[in-house]
Amino acid sequence: MTTNGSSFWTSGAVPLIEPEFLGSIIGAASDIALVVSAEGMVLSVVLNSSEASFGDLSHWEGRSVLDFLTEESITKFRAAHTSYLAGDVPQKSLELNHIDAGAWQYPVRYTFHRFGQENAALLLGRDLRPIAETQQQLVQAQIALEQGYEARREFDARYRVVMGQTSDAIVFVAAQSGRIEDANAGAAALFGVKLDALVGSGLSSLVTEPSTGATLEALMTATLGDDQSDVVVRSKRAQSQLRLRPTIFRSGGQRMLMCQVSDVDAAAPTPDTAALQAAALFRKSTDAIVFTDAKGVIASVNEGFLDLIGAAHLADVVGKSMADFFARGQIDLGVLKDASERASPMRMYATKLRNELGGTTPVEISATRLEDEDVVGFGMILRDATRADTVRGGAGTGVGAADRNVVDLVGSASLKDIVAETTDVVEKMCIEAAVALTKNNRVAAAEMLGLSRQSLYVKLRKYDLLSKD
Repeated sequence: MTTNGSSFWTSGAVPLIEPEFLGSIIGAASDIALVVSAEGMVLSVVLNSSEASFGDLSHWEGRSVLDFLTEESITKFRAAHTSYLAGDVPQKSLELNHIDAGAWQYPVRYTFHRFGQENAALLLGRDLRPIAETQQQLVQAQIALEQGYEARREFDARYRVVMGQTSDAIVFVAAQSGRIEDANAGAAALFGVKLDALVGSGLSSLVTEPSTGATLEALMTATLGDDQSDVVVRSKRAQSQLRLRPTIFRSGGQRMLMCQVSDVDAAAPTPDTAALQAAALFRKSTDAIVFTDAKGVIASVNEGFLDLIGAAHLADVVGKSMADFFARGQIDLGVLKDASERASPMRMYATKLRNELGGTTPVEISATRLEDEDVVGFGMILRDATRADTVRGGAGTGVGAADRNVVDLVGSASLKDIVAETTDVVEKMCIEAAVALTKNNRVAAAEMLGLSRQSLYVKLRKYDLLSKD
């Protein structure tokens, strides 16, 4: 080897370098240098004095280099070392991953060089950790960029779906230029142009205005007030009056106007008169009205119900089970629910309500099951039975139809027999009604009639009702 004709490198000067100087030169020329014997043992480890991140690797000396390589690097080192021992020095650098007691791992790029000892190899290495860290940062940046693109595509898809499916006509107008940046099909129909022609057009070219820029100026002025105001314009193509309701925001460094567009001449929706009247009846009715869900939990009540039970606030009632206010609790609620789920609703069911103070009030209840797309539950109308009894009792003293049937028996039997016979008939009818209302639940029927369970069974045997379902 010569340099500008000099024979210095061929004169034997290099072998004359002192060992202490040779180690420092090798250390300066690489980050880490290994002298590996033909058997693969580490004879020497030389580190760059300015590279402190390797730590102390003196324990490598005298041990196999394979002890400090990862599995994939062992295979690569064996192939390169075998080629070196065969006399074919690897010309390409070799990247190996070192590992020390599993505590840390780092990549190094080595080049093989012949050494003075027998088949010993000098491996000069460059630390690849800075490059690996840079590559890792680039990978993370690429992943973050891809995630950003994916999020943007996702938001764009949602935006397009909303713009396409919303019933409102919407246009986005650049506040500086008055150019329509985006719009949906509803807005294009109102302006009387195709959607492709609408996007990119100037707003002033689509409407009649007294002066250039007057519409845009009016829209900007409308956004300055505390109350959202509208701007009315006339479409040139459709020849109809349009109402624009602007909202200003900033996007991409410029101000944008989102305008909701509506036809001024379009007929206003007709209010549902029946629904309004029903709501007024619910609020003003003197009868108590209660709406519950399918389980009997109270959803809403009117003032009449609060007055009937003596409650002060809706919060004292809403969210509680209707059974909490019945004298017979869950039995009454179960009867009303079961009867309401049949073909005909329950009418004039007599029971008692418990008020907030523990007192009871007799009531008559009509219940109906509500099955609609938005509402599933029960509706109940409750009337104070004490007032109804007073009204009926004071109506007159004439003899009713039932009274006349009993009167007709006078003379044909004694008073004791007449009373006993009519009492048995009424008692049997009441027991049959209670058993039917409770779906043959004897315990519930006994409680409804105010009897003990044994007394009910005695009367069922008496009237031959035990065998009936």
